[in-house]
Amino acid sequence: MSVGADKVPRMAQVVVIGAGMGAMAAAARLAVAGHRVAVYERAETYGGAVRRFERDGFSFDTGPGLFTLPAVYRDLFVKTGKQPLEECVELVQVDPSSRHVFPDGTAVSLPNASRAGVVQALDAALGAGAGDRWGDFLVRAREAWDRTRRPLLEEPLWDEWHVLGGREPYPAVPRKRLLRSTRRAGTLAEIGAWELRDPRLTAILESHALEFGLDPRDTPASAAVLPYMEHAFGTWYVRGGIRELARAVYERCVDRRVEFVFGAEVTGIVEKDGRAAGVELADGTVAEADHVVAGVDPVRLKGLTEHVLDGEGDVLPDSSTPSPGRFTVLLALRGGCEAGTAHRTVVHTPDREAELDWVSGAGPGPVPPTVTVLRPDDPARLDREHESVVLTAAAPPKGDWTADGSPERFADLMTDAAGAAVPGLRERVLWREIRTPGRSGDETGAFLGGVPAPSLAGGDGGFLHPANSTRLPGLYRVGGWSHPGGGLPHAGMSGALVAGLIVEGPDFMGSR
Repeated sequence: MSVGADKVPRMAQVVVIGAGMGAMAAAARLAVAGHRVAVYERAETYGGAVRRFERDGFSFDTGPGLFTLPAVYRDLFVKTGKQPLEECVELVQVDPSSRHVFPDGTAVSLPNASRAGVVQALDAALGAGAGDRWGDFLVRAREAWDRTRRPLLEEPLWDEWHVLGGREPYPAVPRKRLLRSTRRAGTLAEIGAWELRDPRLTAILESHALEFGLDPRDTPASAAVLPYMEHAFGTWYVRGGIRELARAVYERCVDRRVEFVFGAEVTGIVEKDGRAAGVELADGTVAEADHVVAGVDPVRLKGLTEHVLDGEGDVLPDSSTPSPGRFTVLLALRGGCEAGTAHRTVVHTPDREAELDWVSGAGPGPVPPTVTVLRPDDPARLDREHESVVLTAAAPPKGDWTADGSPERFADLMTDAAGAAVPGLRERVLWREIRTPGRSGDETGAFLGGVPAPSLAGGDGGFLHPANSTRLPGLYRVGGWSHPGGGLPHAGMSGALVAGLIVEGPDFMGSR
């Protein structure tokens, strides 16, 4: 664990760097606890990566389009005001949870949060036994979830974090011929090869890791919790787009008298008497504070202070290796979506190895990718005469996407793949907007547009994120680049952890 500060008095001044989802979650909780909170955001709006692009009456989510574990944000709204989340946004549980299209032409739609329904759908689409193998996998994934949920998601990252990096929490599978012998998968790819034994089931499993740029060949088997979370807690959409969730959190902060200053870039963290004492802004002014909460990526945070933030034995961010990002293509289509359209369709790559090599930076590209196609049938966003479609794919971190013309080539590959999910796609395109990871990085400040993955147990601790507290007393980390990692639910959890550490001090033990 990193060293935290003493319990702060009532009405302390807290400065928050950045207005991402985790930062705003922390700000709202701190404000309702009686502290004065000011948020300084370099951009002109709130939400971090949860943004919206609008043009010619079309509206698109440019960050996450769906999320799971709405209980995280329900808890935030219960703890910070009288209005529950459902009175501030309209939550919709999408069904099917996802549709998958495979290179061999087969396809399957997976019901939302229904094990029996998923088993039946997989057996019907992929052959007898496929559903049972996936169902058995979900039972083991639940065991990994139960073993890691509290220390991985609901508690600060204490010195005992080594329990998360040591023994793999995903259980071993007994071999049928030798009941006393077991085989334990160490990676997500090994789960697919040893337990699922069907490249299409493996593709479904690995798509949950690839969404965050993780290579399943070296991602620990504990990543099985990612599909399990969708299965157990459902897949959710917010009417009007996920940006509406960011709006609701922002408005809750404003209601709690959090001050927001947009267009204000923080250039340094001020230290006094061996602790964080405020921030310096680009215009030279200083905002004093008793505590500073940084919702920025590790590269930017390192540039804000010369103080050593982590000590021997702490989880350290590997800022030398940029994280993969998301390449996004926004399609404005003529005509509405057909009846029964799946909200999310995943079109899987015909060449898994080539895609994984390219995303990890080990192979040439661009190559035909795995593409997620989001087609929200949402009258709150557009009339039914037209359709807003979002395509996303994992992409390697690159400093200059325009140098070799690869953005247009990759966008073409993504659009070609999406044709398997959208009938007559090419003929319906009115216009498209290409968003490289670098463009997202310009908006969010993330180095090369990298996307933080959720923290994962196993893998010798290499898939964890730095603790929320730091070796500089009074400075805390929040959001996807800190414990417990990336994703909307994890961001909300990080806000709760930081608020707990500041309000209750170093004895805070999480949401027990």
